[in-house]
Amino acid sequence: MFLKPALCSLCSQTHLEQKLSVCSKLCFAIGGAPNQVAGSATAFFLQIYLLDVAQINPFQASMVLFIGKAWGAVSDPIVGFFVTKSRWTKIGRLMPWMVGCTPFVVVSYFYLWFVPPFTNGRFIWYLGFYCLYQTLITCFHVPYSALTMFLSTDQRERDSATAYRMTMEVLGTLIGAAIQGQIVASAHTLKHCHHHNVSSGHLGNSSGAEVIRSLALSQDFLSHAVQKPIPFHEGFVLVMKHGPYLILTAAFLFISVAIQLVQSNFVLFCTYAVDLRDHFQNIVLTILMSAAVSIPFWQWFLQRFGKKTAAFCGITWIMPFTVMLVFIPNLVVAYVVAVSSGLSVAASLLLPWSMLPDVVDDFRLANPNSKGHEAIFYSFYVFFTKFAAGISLGVSTLCLEFAGYDTGACRQPHAVAYTLKLLIGAAPVAFIITGLMILLLYPISEDVRRQNKLLCLKPEI
Repeated sequence: MFLKPALCSLCSQTHLEQKLSVCSKLCFAIGGAPNQVAGSATAFFLQIYLLDVAQINPFQASMVLFIGKAWGAVSDPIVGFFVTKSRWTKIGRLMPWMVGCTPFVVVSYFYLWFVPPFTNGRFIWYLGFYCLYQTLITCFHVPYSALTMFLSTDQRERDSATAYRMTMEVLGTLIGAAIQGQIVASAHTLKHCHHHNVSSGHLGNSSGAEVIRSLALSQDFLSHAVQKPIPFHEGFVLVMKHGPYLILTAAFLFISVAIQLVQSNFVLFCTYAVDLRDHFQNIVLTILMSAAVSIPFWQWFLQRFGKKTAAFCGITWIMPFTVMLVFIPNLVVAYVVAVSSGLSVAASLLLPWSMLPDVVDDFRLANPNSKGHEAIFYSFYVFFTKFAAGISLGVSTLCLEFAGYDTGACRQPHAVAYTLKLLIGAAPVAFIITGLMILLLYPISEDVRRQNKLLCLKPEI
């Protein structure tokens, strides 16, 4: 009782001292954009590149994608743990990680898109460089993402900085999709396969969900840098016992699986299942532009109506429009759905990373004697979502093999087109519904969040 006035006084003082300027938010946000340029190209086009350019068989492609994603998922908590143990230098604790790994990220990314002159060892080539790329990009985003909790003690300021970052990352994703999309579209036009594969009149769930996972994975909010060393296994057990964290992670795990399924199969779907081969890159750009414009709206919406309400309104918004596109496979409808789906893209991008700091604050209140566990929250959240996404990506590519996918062929069997429709349509919708049902159990309402905010637990620096 006697501590509350002091805490609230500290809260008011800290709020005034740590209010972020627009320049500070922009400088923080710009750091996330370059990675998304590369990340969107990898997320959208790596699968079709491995199958139709590198020409490795679907089973090998599925192994590259699954093992690479699994490797990246495992590296998240490991790198996050080592970042927490880093010593301070003249340029800080986090900057050496970002500066040191950047040149190697560039090299690994270049060779990921390079076709070696040999054919027998291509599987090992792409597996090795994809795993290396995943590890190095994790080494960059762990320290970069760890800055979020330390920008300010005011949750509104952290949410605002997150919105700035999401906007810049959407723009980075937009640039990456635009450049790589035009290259892929041009390659499709120049190849000998000029005619469309119209295996069916259904368009599937292609107008927005294909971007959600790319944006969601762009939020590598991994580990949180802390000074005090803690036993890793003890921290893990405490975090895994915290109910709100488990519910939030489980909900967005299912949503991430849906995102991965649609986004990774989108180009193949347009190429071999429907008559949108010449338009997929423009549909992607439409979705991303709509998402970039609508992020400020969702930032206002979550402050006005609450984060949980915003999550349901934003993510469910995509469902009626995708159903409409399934039954009305028309190009004009596709663009209308793309604009509408951009709203859901922005919501799914912004909200998980705005809700996770609330979970960390709730944990601090519930465990006042346990300090320095923030790294485990962020890194294991991404571990679970990445691992699930990797499994779904590997399984979806295996499904194409079982359906009879013919590497390098102009036309694919009807079973492949049917499989792509299931991967784009029915399966993602089922996963999204499951995730939203779990999110109903999320206990941190706006009243709880405001109550936690009044206690103003200052994060360790």
